[in-house]
Amino acid sequence: MAGRAHAPWVRTRLRTAPGAAAALAVLVLMTAWLAAAFPRGVETYENDGLRHAVASAAPARTALQFSAGAPGLSATAPDRAAMVSPAELRQHFDAVVRTVPAPLTIDRAQSAYGLRTGQSLESDEPFLPRPSGIPARFTVAAQAGLATHARLVSGRLPGGRADQESAGAEVAVTEDTARTLRLTPGAVLHVAGVGRGPLALTVTGIVRPLEPGGGYWSVQPVLRTPQLESVPSAAPEPPKYWHGALLLAPDAAPALLATGGKPEMYAQLAPESAPLNARGLDDLKDAVASLQAGPALNDVRTVFSSSTAVFTELDKVLIAYGSARDAISPVVAVAGFGTATVAAVVLLMAGGLAATRRAAELTLLRARGGSLPQIAGRLCAESAVVVLPAAGAGLLLAVLAVPDGRFGPALAAAAGVAVLGCVALPLRAAPAHRTVRSAAERADLVREKASARRTVAELTLLVLAAGAVFALRRRGTAGGSVDLLLSAAPVLIGVMAALVLIRLHPLPLRWAARPAGRLRGVLGFLALARAGRAPGGGALPLLALLTALSTAAFGGSVLAGTADARDRAALYATGADARVDGVVLPKDLAAKVAGVPGVRSVAAVHIEYAVELPGGAKAAVAGVDPQAYARLTSGTALDVDAARLKAPSAKPGTAVLPALASPSLARLLGPGPVTLRVGGQDVTVRVSAGHAWSAAVPGTAYLLVDAAGLAAKDPTALLVGGSLLDAKALRATAEHGGATVRLRSQAREAFTDSPLQKGAGRVYGVAVAAGAGFAALALLLSLLRGAPERSALLARLRTMGLTRRQGRALLVLESLPAAFLAAAGGALTGWASIALLAPGIDLAGLALATTSGLAPVGAELRADPVSLVLPAVCVLLLATGVAAAQAWWSGRRGSITELRAGDAR
Repeated sequence: MAGRAHAPWVRTRLRTAPGAAAALAVLVLMTAWLAAAFPRGVETYENDGLRHAVASAAPARTALQFSAGAPGLSATAPDRAAMVSPAELRQHFDAVVRTVPAPLTIDRAQSAYGLRTGQSLESDEPFLPRPSGIPARFTVAAQAGLATHARLVSGRLPGGRADQESAGAEVAVTEDTARTLRLTPGAVLHVAGVGRGPLALTVTGIVRPLEPGGGYWSVQPVLRTPQLESVPSAAPEPPKYWHGALLLAPDAAPALLATGGKPEMYAQLAPESAPLNARGLDDLKDAVASLQAGPALNDVRTVFSSSTAVFTELDKVLIAYGSARDAISPVVAVAGFGTATVAAVVLLMAGGLAATRRAAELTLLRARGGSLPQIAGRLCAESAVVVLPAAGAGLLLAVLAVPDGRFGPALAAAAGVAVLGCVALPLRAAPAHRTVRSAAERADLVREKASARRTVAELTLLVLAAGAVFALRRRGTAGGSVDLLLSAAPVLIGVMAALVLIRLHPLPLRWAARPAGRLRGVLGFLALARAGRAPGGGALPLLALLTALSTAAFGGSVLAGTADARDRAALYATGADARVDGVVLPKDLAAKVAGVPGVRSVAAVHIEYAVELPGGAKAAVAGVDPQAYARLTSGTALDVDAARLKAPSAKPGTAVLPALASPSLARLLGPGPVTLRVGGQDVTVRVSAGHAWSAAVPGTAYLLVDAAGLAAKDPTALLVGGSLLDAKALRATAEHGGATVRLRSQAREAFTDSPLQKGAGRVYGVAVAAGAGFAALALLLSLLRGAPERSALLARLRTMGLTRRQGRALLVLESLPAAFLAAAGGALTGWASIALLAPGIDLAGLALATTSGLAPVGAELRADPVSLVLPAVCVLLLATGVAAAQAWWSGRRGSITELRAGDAR
């Protein structure tokens, strides 16, 4: 007997419903793409942030600086000269580089080594400038690699050999040094020797640094640019002198051994930022600590010198970065958890929709003897044929879209999506067909009873949510790594709210259906009755919507809070939308600035810095026009009352001036009158109020008084208000008057220049947007699940006289209770989440790239009304639009196809 031919199950099912298979593939692809891209995006901005933190820090802070005294103090002169020869110093440098532990790597191109004077040498040449009559001093360095790090501008590079007995040596200087200290090729500088006559250093060339900001020139900035330094003194204005640098040829290094400059060998190792990654931050800290006081330092002393000293602030840079990352990561994880929850619910809803569509088929299979494991296995297999390629394509798209980051976490995320996509249909179909039955039973929402297992599960979730909220409020997110329970707190709150609303949902439907039944029209009663007869499986759509709405509200409030913090920090840094500063500004400059397009108001300020206070403290005293100052600061965080500043008398020095003061000065001066010397005049002030920040003197201790009570009236600064001012025209006007301009917008950009903040904000925004998209999809799936039944109902009611207009109104009214419940519940849940979790959420790290004392101001989480209301309104509009579109489409199709004999709908 020939074998029976039969079509494979999976192929048959895919051919039967290709549209459903394609829709599932697209859903899995998008979900896997987002899931795989999230960890790679997080890792990318964390790595970029670490590299930026190291690369943007001053080279003097990040370089590993090793120094040791000149070798061979008891050796002969030739032996000492051999110990500091270029070849010997090169060997020491290479040995030190080899001792640097991984994962630190050294940028040899910006590293330097050689012999230099540890103490600057005085040169009493008559042509050198003397600001306070003190001779200039020089650091003399024989630093290797000058020819490769500089371009010769004039003269020639130094050369020749020198030793302890040489009468002279050749040196080079940079352009800045030559310009400031009046040096030209051929100039001779004499420095004192030890046990010998002065050493004559002849300038043979002037060089221009190729990378002035690189480690070669900037670890010791004096090599590049001379510094005006002060002599330690108790005088108010200590005397000053110039400190420059002279660059010896490496072969002339032995000449330094016979000077009083305490010569020392040194090696400056510049860390390479490109290979750094945030995963190895702890290992980086350990490596730096080992070089500062650990095994690696012992190795350096073995190969370099037993007296080697080390200095670096790379550890502080890494700690600052780690603190910022630890403050950001828990906040970003909140968005990740919320979006992941909504995506998982949507996948389960897609499986539920497929299970509902195939309910009759699965019931027939069960009635003909199909076992539940067999059916679940077949459903899983046919899902896998669609899901696995789609998940693989999503992973590939994530790798292409975010090329940086590890592959392992992305693979795990895509695999999780694939597993859920495969089991979603069996998980939703199996519980409905545990027992064999001939037809689906009615499952009205208002009649559904909660089982004991469901009650226990809900109570467990309640305990977890309460524990997460309590832990987050107590521990906070600042200064710690990602905690799964804390990051899931907003999601848990949304889940609990959804479960509570599902239990309470039938009550308003019952209450509203009774009076609606006594009305003359049938639409209200039919809509409420239909809403009450919705399947009890509506828990998943409500769960998805509430979680997405609460996450969107939470995320929108986070983004609004960070923007508000940056605005406040920029305001506190500049005091106004723009600030014009100068020593003494022209009196007509204020009128010219007021005529610049976009300028709303201008307030002139006279500032006296370093005014001595009782007890020896010093502060800035600012005189302003109270009315103009109050107008400019009105509506900002720096708002003041003009009446508190108005001087009682217009004649300077004849009355006690009311003053606003910073809190520290308010405590110091007390409530009584105090006489101060301001601008050569005695002024008596009394503190009337304390304000933490001032627009006139931002970021420092201050006193703010009425300018009418001061003798000096010429403005030293202008505060400019106007959010749409013409910055180019303002700069042209101010610079023509010899002033400088600082814009609030530029100050705001300075707080967000770190890739860590930018990347985290971008990932957070994408996660919130993706969650909103999944929520909309969840609502669509929920409406699609009941679409066939609603279409059949409209067809039957039309045969009874229901008009098309009434049909559209019926479907819209039927969808409103669930949509309104989700919208109102989501907004309320979002507000409750923010109120409960705000004390534990730190937005400073996400908001500000540099804190500088400004981070705590305005960095707290507050509910954003737009983020609460807008998503809820969108849910209502979407539900109404879908219901109206279905009613319109059903009207076009007609009623014949919906009224088929034997249809169970």
